[in-house]
Amino acid sequence: MSISRNPFFSLISRQDNRLVFIGDAVHVVHVFVLEADLIRVLLMPGGGELRFPRTWAIAPGMADVPLAGRDRFDTSGFALPAYDFAETDESFVVATERVRLTIRRAGFFCRWEMRAADGWVEVASDRATQSYNFGWWDDKVYHYLKREPDEMYFGLGERAGDANRTGQSYRMCNVDAMGYSARTTDPLYKHIPFYLTWRKNSALAFGLFYDTLSDCTFDMGRELDNYHGYYRYFKADHGDLDYYFIGGGTPAEVTRRFTWLTGRPAFTPRWGLGYSGSTMSYTDAPDAQRRMAEFLDGCRRHDILCDSFHLSSGYTSIGSRRYVFNWNREKFPDPAAFVRSYLDNGVKLCPNIKPCLLHDHPRFAEAEAAGLFIKDADGSPAQVQFWDETGAYLDFTNPAAYAWWKARVTDALLDYGIASTWNDNNEFEVWNDRQLIDGFGHPRPACEAKPLHTLLMIRASREAQAEYAPHKRPFLISRSGAAGMQRYVQTWSGDNYTSWETLRYNIRMGLGLALCGVSNSGHDIGGFAGPAPEPELFLRWVQQGIFLPRFSIHSWNDDGTANEPWMYPEITPFVRDLIKFRYRLIPYLYDLLWRYHDRLEPMMRPTFHDFPDDPRCFEENDDFLLGGKLLVAPVVEPGQRTRAVYLPRGAAWYDFWSGERFAGGATVTLPAPWDRPPLLAREGSVLPLNLAEQHFARPADTRGFAVFPPAGEGAIDDTFFEDDGESTAYLDGRRGEWRVRVDADARALRLSVTASGTARLPDEGLTVLLPRQEAREIRLASGRLAADVPGGDWRTLRIAP
Repeated sequence: MSISRNPFFSLISRQDNRLVFIGDAVHVVHVFVLEADLIRVLLMPGGGELRFPRTWAIAPGMADVPLAGRDRFDTSGFALPAYDFAETDESFVVATERVRLTIRRAGFFCRWEMRAADGWVEVASDRATQSYNFGWWDDKVYHYLKREPDEMYFGLGERAGDANRTGQSYRMCNVDAMGYSARTTDPLYKHIPFYLTWRKNSALAFGLFYDTLSDCTFDMGRELDNYHGYYRYFKADHGDLDYYFIGGGTPAEVTRRFTWLTGRPAFTPRWGLGYSGSTMSYTDAPDAQRRMAEFLDGCRRHDILCDSFHLSSGYTSIGSRRYVFNWNREKFPDPAAFVRSYLDNGVKLCPNIKPCLLHDHPRFAEAEAAGLFIKDADGSPAQVQFWDETGAYLDFTNPAAYAWWKARVTDALLDYGIASTWNDNNEFEVWNDRQLIDGFGHPRPACEAKPLHTLLMIRASREAQAEYAPHKRPFLISRSGAAGMQRYVQTWSGDNYTSWETLRYNIRMGLGLALCGVSNSGHDIGGFAGPAPEPELFLRWVQQGIFLPRFSIHSWNDDGTANEPWMYPEITPFVRDLIKFRYRLIPYLYDLLWRYHDRLEPMMRPTFHDFPDDPRCFEENDDFLLGGKLLVAPVVEPGQRTRAVYLPRGAAWYDFWSGERFAGGATVTLPAPWDRPPLLAREGSVLPLNLAEQHFARPADTRGFAVFPPAGEGAIDDTFFEDDGESTAYLDGRRGEWRVRVDADARALRLSVTASGTARLPDEGLTVLLPRQEAREIRLASGRLAADVPGGDWRTLRIAP
């Protein structure tokens, strides 16, 4: 269909919080008022049926969606607030208490305003010319917006390059980008078509989420066309234009709302925050089981704390071919005994599983006979390139294939004592538009919904684990994903290339992903592909990695070596102590995981997330916040022994190691030795710690706290989550809480630490650490001050019951 003018729209229906408009008796647009800060626009150019009538992304505050998807017209879970509506001959106006949408009848051009302290402020508007595809071009999906000079763009998941996406163009098409450049490679592994816009002049943030499973493009001002002025745009190859405007105001509010919109993050077990070993070279070796035993011996010999091991796909390989769920019995003659050998040392295995069966897989004929694969037009399995061979992807929109996958996770892995899965190579690279999926009884081209298979694969793995051990919280990891993946898995940034550049730009990638609701993540420490890291690069990468929610050293080095904590004897003591420091921080990380699940707060985030009033925080930098209390400043250049750090304005900061206090809004230079990464704690914060002496295969846990009190008058009142770390008992109320209160003035600190529920004060007394310069009198609300030891790194208090 071709048209020569803008269609003119009229209101044809207003039912509760859904308004329906029609243009020229052909084009239909639905507007949904979902929350005070959330309005949705669904366009159906040419009318007719939705191309994709169901969504797997939208789960407002929920744990999940129906397996076959959520009806796009379903508004359950939303508050559906009161709103005002008005219309004139030229426009319609829809307004909540926080967002106002003005729609021009001719062309359905939208203008978005947000309420600020001094009234309504315009924050976005459609391009004045051809903002939507009402038959102008082809059958693809378009949305053009006007681009303003004060706009900054963040998000779009794990994009390479700078954090600010302004002036760039990105293709969202999940691929296996092994050895990627963290500065330039595009596309990458994940499909999250959401970004946050920051307006510098008005200091307001809003988000746009396009609910599509299609490959798509985001141009953030790279393209210019004299006929249309300055613009940015979204373009999808398939599907519908269904977008959500989030008028949060601050980056934190926008991020939290988007996380809520796409589903509650999984509360994974505490052991998933520990160090996870991995390398391709162990399981690829002909003597794989011996090499795996050597890893345990190395941990024991060097006293490297370790909770899990990512078991690479070589355990299923014959030659260079990987046959998922098929143990190579020459390498691993007794899988159950092998699994026990790791569990006996406190290390859980996370085996690699892939959704593609090679054409000569031992169970290929079985799966083909049952019709489990994505199919060619003639009904035969659709052959795709997979590593060095061809194979066929399982069709997870076929309930039979979904059930088959769960059964194989169970009988090939869980029955042997394995408790988790590593879902990998799950980008579903299907490029032929004639290859079909079942679509839960509604066949369609597979290329229109590749990320859907990723979501359903990790969901099936999670269901298998939960059904096998119903009282344990499942732990899964996945390389690829889509909006809503935080409901199921921990993730990482894929197969990065070993370089200093990657060390720097992986930070930005992780923070972009965190702004998109996915912050239980990390990177392959030391680099996965390319040369083995030099000692200094490896050590600096470990210094960064210990502060990420996922901490795994993983590699497939060109020279056949493996990245291991002890790979360089001259730095092994530093690596060991850094990992032990990571374990000291586990209670803090676990509380962040709980807050991520319960309060939708990202575990790590850029500094502007917490300090939007400081323009310096929006500038490109190599820093990040771990929760709201620690400012991490990784060293990302060789040969450096100091690190300049900008301290966000609006808070004061303590050097974690020296206790020196700094005012915010200034740049300071900190020591950057090999044993202590530059780290600052926010004034007025409390960190829960594990102060027990820990050794490999001998876990111990003694709760203590580090307190960074106000320098003058002020108060702290904070709580911290506690439970057994892996069961679902917390759902039945079997959980605990620590509460730490501090009232400070010029002369004294009044301190109270209480435990409730399953949290217990240590029998030997509670240890509280203060910066060593802190000299004020200590007054306790309860208990007895058994010791007050100044000097060393901390002023150490021991509080007896």
